[in-house]
Amino acid sequence: MPRLLAALLLLLLATNSALALRICSFNIRSFGESKRENQKVMDVIVKVIKRCDIILLMEIKDSTNQICPTLMERLNGNSRATTYNCVISSRLGRNTYKEQYAFIYKEKLVTVKERYLYHDLQDGDADVFSREPFVVWFQSPQTAVKDFVIVPLHTTPEASVKEIDELADVYRDVKRRWKAENFIFMGDFNAGCSYVPKKAWSSIRLRTDSQFLWLIGDKEDTTVRSSTDCAYDRIVLRGREIVNSVVPKSSSVFDFQKAYGLTEEEALEVSDHFPVEFKLQPSKVSTSRKRSFSSRKRTRGRRS
Repeated sequence: MPRLLAALLLLLLATNSALALRICSFNIRSFGESKRENQKVMDVIVKVIKRCDIILLMEIKDSTNQICPTLMERLNGNSRATTYNCVISSRLGRNTYKEQYAFIYKEKLVTVKERYLYHDLQDGDADVFSREPFVVWFQSPQTAVKDFVIVPLHTTPEASVKEIDELADVYRDVKRRWKAENFIFMGDFNAGCSYVPKKAWSSIRLRTDSQFLWLIGDKEDTTVRSSTDCAYDRIVLRGREIVNSVVPKSSSVFDFQKAYGLTEEEALEVSDHFPVEFKLQPSKVSTSRKRSFSSRKRTRGRRS
């Protein structure tokens, strides 16, 4: 009997883990036409995306706007079991250099409720962001937290301290606009090594305000190159409900080089960043339904 209980407990934990929502962030360095036409690279990118239920992609530099259509074709194909969708920002940046943010998500798990591009036009503090956050409000009926806002950011390295600090103002702007309560800030913050030295953290409101929870720590290495060791890519949460909904020990850096048996050179063809990720717990309703279904199966088995 103890062994049976232990086995059932492990099964329940595995079921909960499978039902959890995996949210990822990935800076795919210079994701443009040449990378889009490289089949080996695209194979790895598609594998990474398929691990995630929602993934933020950054550094999209394809002026022909074919990244989302190409990925949708690769991800969806002829399959009807799991379909993906994509929302993408306008091309952002100062002068001629432009990038886009994109979110790819599984349609059966989440839907997009609202979206907007943050207007970086505050009096006396205008144009802080090189690439303004493309803010998206997701609904997630199958998780413990039913909706959450994701605020993406890819900073300019030399301005990282100021841009990360400014996310506190983005938070207030979204709160005024949507009355949302659950927030995820994530992306390539360049939040490590020389770009954000230790003495700079005290001037970053997203760090000094204890209500913001940083999931990826300062000692993590989110870079592919063996010669670097920097926690550039981060995930930060705000909101009691979403903080309480995080699956314990689920926040991590995904080493796709190791996972897919790539050399460093092959991995760098994909990106010089590893994705970062975490999971949200499934709703109690979906979990209890699973338990109830399992219980009914056992009852029928005993009766026969």
